[in-house]
Amino acid sequence: MEENKQPLLSSFGETEAEEENQNTHLQTLLATTSNHSFTADADDIHPINTARDFFKEFRNESKKLWFLAGPAIFTSICQYSLGAVTQVFAGHVSTIALAAVSVENSVIAGFSFGIMLGMGSALETLCGQAFGAGQHDMLGIYMQRSWVILNATGAILCFLYIFARQLLKLIGQTTEISEAAGLFAIWMIPQLFAYAMNFPIAKFLQAQSKMMVMAAISLVALVLHTFFSWLLILKLGWGMAGAAVVLNVSWWFIVVAQLAYIFSGTCGRAWSGFSWKAFQNLWGFVRLSLASAVMLCLEVWYFMALILFAGYLKNAKVSVDALSICMNILGWTVMVAFGMNAAISVRVSNELGAAHPRTAKFSLVVAVISSFFIGFVLSVILIITRNDYPTLFSDDSDVDTLVKELTPLLAICILINNIQPVLSGVAIGAGWQAVVAYVNIVCYYVFGVPLGLVMGYKLDMGVRGIWYGMLSGTVVQTCVLFVMVYKTNWNKEASVAEDRIRKWGGPASEEDDVEK
Repeated sequence: MEENKQPLLSSFGETEAEEENQNTHLQTLLATTSNHSFTADADDIHPINTARDFFKEFRNESKKLWFLAGPAIFTSICQYSLGAVTQVFAGHVSTIALAAVSVENSVIAGFSFGIMLGMGSALETLCGQAFGAGQHDMLGIYMQRSWVILNATGAILCFLYIFARQLLKLIGQTTEISEAAGLFAIWMIPQLFAYAMNFPIAKFLQAQSKMMVMAAISLVALVLHTFFSWLLILKLGWGMAGAAVVLNVSWWFIVVAQLAYIFSGTCGRAWSGFSWKAFQNLWGFVRLSLASAVMLCLEVWYFMALILFAGYLKNAKVSVDALSICMNILGWTVMVAFGMNAAISVRVSNELGAAHPRTAKFSLVVAVISSFFIGFVLSVILIITRNDYPTLFSDDSDVDTLVKELTPLLAICILINNIQPVLSGVAIGAGWQAVVAYVNIVCYYVFGVPLGLVMGYKLDMGVRGIWYGMLSGTVVQTCVLFVMVYKTNWNKEASVAEDRIRKWGGPASEEDDVEK
């Protein structure tokens, strides 16, 4: 088989000797399973040679993709809106309340969210490819291993919440914002462990295409969250304390409801109960989880840094509030792309696990085209309503004026950020996390952040300069991912997926293969 032009790391920190042994093992497995590979390849889509072939396959793939993406987008928007709704109500309490909730959500919870989401995303590769290959029994084991790792990580991250006030002061936030955000962070510790439980559950259900139940649970949670936020924060006057209570309870409601669904027996062989196997091979699982965490954390933290940098500008409260509103809007729109990210990750991992490389590649094409048009429509709507939407978030006229000025830049950012998460979803589905982590470090933190700081402070361009520079880093990263995808040998990726499934499937699976 033709060698891939682009070497991929199957696990974080894997040595060259391990890679060579796995390649040798893979060649042996492929030689002994050629009939299976031929049968699986026969089910793959035919090569696309004409425009008619393209539109036919585009229509078919769109149905499969949107069957996953529709509920996934809705789920992402609902879950993101929990924090966004809290910020909306906090903005009507006081400017400092909005700044405190925004900084905690963006910096403290955002930092933890990135780590938890990233580590949980290892399941997108493993569960997706195992499900595509028919090894359903391992999905529940993978989820339990991820619970162990993420809850242990959550215990460590508690110190970030406990000492948030001191950390925010250390990085230059004003005393007033640091005090308020630090107190709110301590109240939000329960949300941290809800993250630890929720993200593995989400990847477990996504791999099985069980998106509708996630969407239904998230909708109920959002409706209840909105009502009780109004009741406790504004009507009863609990302020920030009420915001913390409702936000914590809403996230745990989602976790408990999803667990009830899984434990009821609706997932078949994917969930057969708790098992001690969850504690086996934990270190290998940690390495893959770390690779996923580094990749996604670098993306989540990147725009979170905008809020931090704004705290160093003149009139920090107005700058932080205006940027937090823009990031709030961007977050809502990027949730559409994150939903597509989840869908394309499932499609790519399932198809690679089933040895369908052409289908996996074409799924990417459909996802990118669809995300681009969605981003374009959202950007146009935002520009048309730029004189109206800022008042929904704040009663401060200075904040509203700055948000209006930033709207064109926000629209450009939405367009670009609707494509980039889709490419990241392909990387997760194919298991490229470690490679993309290095790409993110260079594009974001070696290029984008320094450029933004120079433009913002040295060239005295303020908030716009910081954002222009960091947006440039996103553009470069997106271009690099496009090149990676374009040069990928998808036949080789299907082979790598088969070897990964055998590696993580355990001794029982390998014995079965030998008997066959």
